[in-house]
Amino acid sequence: MEVDKEQVDNTRFDNSWFTPGGGSIRRFCWYFVNVLFFINPLNPLVRPKRWLLRLFGAKIGVGVIIKPGVNIKYPWRLQIGDHSWIGERVWIDNLADVRIGKHCCLSQGAMLLTGNHDYSKTSFDLMVKPIILEDGVWLGAKSIVAPGVTCASHAVLSLYAVATKDLDPYTIYQGNPAERIKNRLIS
Repeated sequence: MEVDKEQVDNTRFDNSWFTPGGGSIRRFCWYFVNVLFFINPLNPLVRPKRWLLRLFGAKIGVGVIIKPGVNIKYPWRLQIGDHSWIGERVWIDNLADVRIGKHCCLSQGAMLLTGNHDYSKTSFDLMVKPIILEDGVWLGAKSIVAPGVTCASHAVLSLYAVATKDLDPYTIYQGNPAERIKNRLIS
């Protein structure tokens, strides 16, 4: 099928239905707080990070560890359960809600991406869906969770794997797209 170049050039990218929430002043303030305290690799302090996330509307459990270099788009769309660990350079691109359960581990460089664009339309419409990581989920280093995915209880997404569909409980996945490898046995 041939694309009419003039039609594409005249297409408006209208995603006016999307609202990030938080209000413009709050988003402006969060931008600087995120850069100074979260993305900054020189800030190892955990308590101020938890306090700042709560201040901006995130629901953060007890004992949550947030390592340096973490990028969080909108804290008011984030929930992290007790004793979860967010590793270095994790990117939580939460245009939609992200819920991380208790005792989860997001290893270095893992990405949670709640938004994408519809490549089948010339208007390149924005699409957003929430992500849910149930209790005990482990995301390996540089793994990616796509919009709308639920990682069920104690699922493992191995290093560099890409989850485009829901992950079953107590199951280990690897590859791109992620495929079931074996059951996760916990002793």
